[in-house]
Amino acid sequence: MSDRLPEWIWVAFTVFLGAMLALDLGVFHRQARVMRFREAFTWSVIWIGLALLFAGLLQLFAGPRIALEFLTGYLIEKSLSIDNVFVFAMVFASMRVPRDCEHKVLFWGVFGALAMRVGMIFAGTALLDRFHWLIEVFGVLLLIGAVKMLRGLSRQMSPDETLIMKLCRRLFPITNEYHGERFFVRENGRLAATPLLLVLAFVEWSDLVFAVDSIPAVLAVSRDPLIVFTSNSFAILGLRSLYFALSGLLERFHYLHYGLAAILAVVGLKMLLMNVWPVPIAVSLVIIAGIVSVTIIASLLRSPQRMASDAAQQ
Repeated sequence: MSDRLPEWIWVAFTVFLGAMLALDLGVFHRQARVMRFREAFTWSVIWIGLALLFAGLLQLFAGPRIALEFLTGYLIEKSLSIDNVFVFAMVFASMRVPRDCEHKVLFWGVFGALAMRVGMIFAGTALLDRFHWLIEVFGVLLLIGAVKMLRGLSRQMSPDETLIMKLCRRLFPITNEYHGERFFVRENGRLAATPLLLVLAFVEWSDLVFAVDSIPAVLAVSRDPLIVFTSNSFAILGLRSLYFALSGLLERFHYLHYGLAAILAVVGLKMLLMNVWPVPIAVSLVIIAGIVSVTIIASLLRSPQRMASDAAQQ
């Protein structure tokens, strides 16, 4: 076994990615409908299982170090993606998106997110290879992101205040109501955007904002573009089912932002100390898994009386 990735893995994963996206929109969700909890939970388990299977293949064909890098990067991305779920819930509620249109928005949001992250990942790895000192800059950015997440600022984005939403309103006339799953319609003889396009634009914008934290976090684990891209991809592909599975339970995850802030802080410190005290990948994986587990268990064990008291204070 070698710690080098065979070239055919790139080809195989690209084919797999295209096939899953085609099956998702073309077969499983051709008609607009609400994804129920059981279906969403099942798909969440399937995506996690596929990620673990991919890690097993990496273990077999590329060696244990590569497999550990993937698992650590995937766990980081999967944890941070939960914060995306909070933002999705907020924008869908504030924009009054019909429930049966949410899946299409998330599908195209995922497609756009994958395209954006390819460019960001290759740019990030190329910059780190040429300018090694940027690792400390990324570390500082992650610590800043940890502070923002600790203060809950990552979930306080207002759709109407973002540059992308203002730009959309300048570029297109916007209809007053939704037209099913359509992003554009003809109204009075001219092309107009529906509010669903504004929602999609905000979903893409929010992912770009979150990617500024998540991609450097995975680059702290691996410099291999395939490891960074695949760990991002598996987390993003499971994001829609994760949203539908957790959308009714988000209020229970009261301590989650503390755990996510801790993960960003740990990874940021890892990047700052990389040249002085490099932390083994296995140790990073155990620490991150421990933070996620403690955060979720603490949130689920939180008493209903305490939750009601905090809600009343807010």
